[in-house]
Amino acid sequence: MHDLSLYETKIINDEEFPVQMFMNQIRTPGNYCPAHWHQHIELHYVFKGKGVISCNQKNYTVEQGSLVIINSNELHEGISITDEFDALVIIFEMKAFSKEIASFNVIFQSLVQGDKKIEEKILSIYQEEIEKGFGYKVAMKGMIYELITYLLRNYVVESLTIKENNMRRKNLTRLNTVLQYISTNYKEQITIKQLAELIHLSEYRFCHLFKESIGQSPLNYINEVRLTKAHRLLEQKELSVTEVAEYVGFTDYNNFGRLFRKYYSYAPSRVWK
Repeated sequence: MHDLSLYETKIINDEEFPVQMFMNQIRTPGNYCPAHWHQHIELHYVFKGKGVISCNQKNYTVEQGSLVIINSNELHEGISITDEFDALVIIFEMKAFSKEIASFNVIFQSLVQGDKKIEEKILSIYQEEIEKGFGYKVAMKGMIYELITYLLRNYVVESLTIKENNMRRKNLTRLNTVLQYISTNYKEQITIKQLAELIHLSEYRFCHLFKESIGQSPLNYINEVRLTKAHRLLEQKELSVTEVAEYVGFTDYNNFGRLFRKYYSYAPSRVWK
């Protein structure tokens, strides 16, 4: 069992190709990308299947041809709905490509659907990655420049000031203590008062900051953590559904079942099939 990784430090040391790229190939429904955030930009392009990617405080249903753009300092996570879910992930830091553009702190549209030009560019990048021909890194870097330029010209929704960008990062950094506490103590009963005291805020101010930064109430977030842990335990098939519910901190089995079905769109018992 892995705890949720919240702030994720991306280390990309290849100066020739300052990009991290990999294919997520998921073969069981559930949470495949635990909630985390980082200062890099992350692209998810779906090749196969359906899922839900949460970012910018919203849930987006994705399918083949969907591109999700995760901006810097956005808490995000991914859930596969279908048995097969394939998504290409490209992670890069804007200033590695253009310090001038990075200084504008642009915010991209979170979800892009059915753009054929994006599809062509993504497929070309991935083909170079598969074939690894002579000079493939140079070719891929050039294609990523083209992709970034296309996104900048067509899918930018706003530009943050330096103050706004710093405040977004400051709030997430401050809440890291709370999120880590929830990740470690999700089995126990957790109160709003406990969480607020961790970062020396009133309960009212804490709830406001949490909702503003994470996009949901502290209680909903705690339940999501518990449900994610429950799904992983159910996949192991070592405990009964009732035992799993108790293990992750639910005292009411009926409430566990209701929340599980609402979150995953199927009953806990399905995981055993």
